[in-house]
Amino acid sequence: MFRELLQEKLTGVASLTSHQLRALEEHYDLLIRWNSVLNLTSIDDLREVVERHYCESVFLAMRLPAGPLRVADLGSGPGFPGLPLAVMRPDCTITLVEGHRRKAVFLREASRHLANVRVLPVRFENIAESPFDRAVSRAVSYGDLKPVLKKLAHAADLLTGAEAPPTDLGFVWNVTARLPWGRNRFLRSGIKSEYSGLGFM
Repeated sequence: MFRELLQEKLTGVASLTSHQLRALEEHYDLLIRWNSVLNLTSIDDLREVVERHYCESVFLAMRLPAGPLRVADLGSGPGFPGLPLAVMRPDCTITLVEGHRRKAVFLREASRHLANVRVLPVRFENIAESPFDRAVSRAVSYGDLKPVLKKLAHAADLLTGAEAPPTDLGFVWNVTARLPWGRNRFLRSGIKSEYSGLGFM
C-alpha cells in the first residue's frame, strides 16, 4: 500500500525506480516499527505520512542543483528530508545531523545500506566542520536556525509552512515553490547574501 500511494502522490513530480521505491518502503517499515518506542513522528495516518514526510522530501530532492553536493540535514529526526534525498540523489553526500541520541541510533540503522549517508549525533549548533554546499531542514524553527545557518552552508532549502523566512537569517530566498500536498506548504531555497546574483543556485 505504501508503494502504490507514494507513486500515486508523486505523479507528475517524480518517477521512482524499483530500487528507490524499495529503499523508501524499507525506511517506512523501520519507522513504523521503531515509532511505538521512540515516538519518531506524531503523524500516524499513512496518507499523511506519505505526503508530509516522503513526498515533500522527494520534491526537494528533485529540485537540488545537478552534480555532487555535500548536504547537511539539520535536525533530521527520523530522517526527513535527508534519507529520501539520499535515495533520490546517490551522487550527493548527505549528513544527517540529529542531537537526540536515540533518534541518531535509528538513523544509523535506517541508513546502513546507503553508502552516501553518515549520521552526526550532535546538535547542529555544535558542528565544527567547514561549510556544506547546502543545508536542508523541515522541522526546525527559524529561531533555532538563525545562529548557525549562515556558517553551516552556502545555500539552504527549507520545507516550511506559510511563514516566510526572516530577513536576518543572512540568506536571499530566490525560489519559493508551493508543495502540491496539503495547504500552505512551501519549499524555500536561498543562498548566502554575499553570493546573491552570482548564479550559485
